[in-house]
Amino acid sequence: MNDISRIFGNRIITAGRPIHTAGEQKVHSKSDSPIPFDDILRKQVSSFRELKFSKHAENRLKSRNITIDTEQRQKINDAILKAEKKGVKESLILMENLALVVSVENRTVITAVSSDELKDNVFTNIDGAVII
Repeated sequence: MNDISRIFGNRIITAGRPIHTAGEQKVHSKSDSPIPFDDILRKQVSSFRELKFSKHAENRLKSRNITIDTEQRQKINDAILKAEKKGVKESLILMENLALVVSVENRTVITAVSSDELKDNVFTNIDGAVII
């Protein structure tokens, strides 16, 4: 009796993948087409890097009839990248007719203020500002 069978009480223990006989074939469905790993990784990373808006920010934008187009979103993303490179965690982003308080780590707009309301306004809990 070998040492392994003595330790495990003569039970058969297998490891690794199952053994296939010559007659077996692996069945692939049409949806099993291989997707390159870099495509999967890029998609996952971009989902983490996507700009989000808190409910509060969405309500503020909606109540003030402010829309943010694709070009403005890109500018906000660029501003977040600049803030991130400097180690900023919460940033004030000033752009055109809008001020945004953004969580850089979460890439989330926390609140939004229109240019009409900027005067005499105090922004707290920020550790950096980006003007674009």
